[in-house]
Amino acid sequence: MGKVGLIPYRVQAVMPSTKTVPPGIQLIEAPVLWQEGYKGQGMVIAVLDTGCDMAHRDLKERIIDGYNFTSDDKGDPTNYDDYNGHGTHVAGTICAMENEQGVVGVAPLAKLLVLKVLSKEGFGTNEWVVAAIHYAINWRGPNGERVRVMSMSLGGKEDESSLHNAIKKAVEAQILVICAAGNEGDGKDRTDEHAYPGAYKEVVQVGSVNLKGEISTFSNTNDEIDLVAPGEDILSTYIENEYAVLSGTSMATPHVSGAAALLIEKLEAEMDKPLTEPELYEQMIKHTVKLAYSRKYQGNGLLKLSGSRQVNERSEQTTTA
Repeated sequence: MGKVGLIPYRVQAVMPSTKTVPPGIQLIEAPVLWQEGYKGQGMVIAVLDTGCDMAHRDLKERIIDGYNFTSDDKGDPTNYDDYNGHGTHVAGTICAMENEQGVVGVAPLAKLLVLKVLSKEGFGTNEWVVAAIHYAINWRGPNGERVRVMSMSLGGKEDESSLHNAIKKAVEAQILVICAAGNEGDGKDRTDEHAYPGAYKEVVQVGSVNLKGEISTFSNTNDEIDLVAPGEDILSTYIENEYAVLSGTSMATPHVSGAAALLIEKLEAEMDKPLTEPELYEQMIKHTVKLAYSRKYQGNGLLKLSGSRQVNERSEQTTTA
């Protein structure tokens, strides 16, 4: 039985209240799309993590459904509450609502399908994750909604064929799968570090930068990095109706997941047709800016939503992750 867990991260501060658009959200220029009227309306993002604070003031109205795959609460599938904090933090970066308090997520009108695959200790089995991926593929909402984006800020050292096959099926179902690169980086691009599922070519693998746009020394480097997003000093929602500042590629990933929801909403409105997974991937890469680092650090560059650049091939790479 393969194991997965939280990619190691740092909790730097916990606070009872705040009122702000976090700087990471501003760095990727999400407010530019808000001003155009795009906030993720109608988009559903599956978050595979430690669950979510189901009663958090910034999140409770954003949760459309959920399922507990872990042994927490005696395996009660209807209780996907978060006893760790990591999943709640990720969820807030994706779509914390605008409510004149707390924080605002990248896509504040998007909906969350909360799939709890990691227990309160931050560990889970490969079987739990695989089951959650299949659940997300087959899930349909009360109005026929389906999952468009899958966000996974978790990882393991083992290349598990069942996990890889499940991700392939999600991509075939036109779901964009976004995964953290991992935090085992040594600050050098001469050495490669891999965590799965982030290292699979079918996913969008996300590395981390700080709020100045500089590569995080902990961020894994390899040939499959697709892009980078803010992952240091990230303010978001936390358990017990609080807020916290965390760091890690786990925090970079939800910035990209929320951004995907905004791009789907905007581009499908403009094109008047559904985007396929390859088309969405291409649009995601078009909304990046190259940094002064090698490709192993940054992939195609830093996520920036305000404009797009020309990309001749799907990713300017031979693979997509």
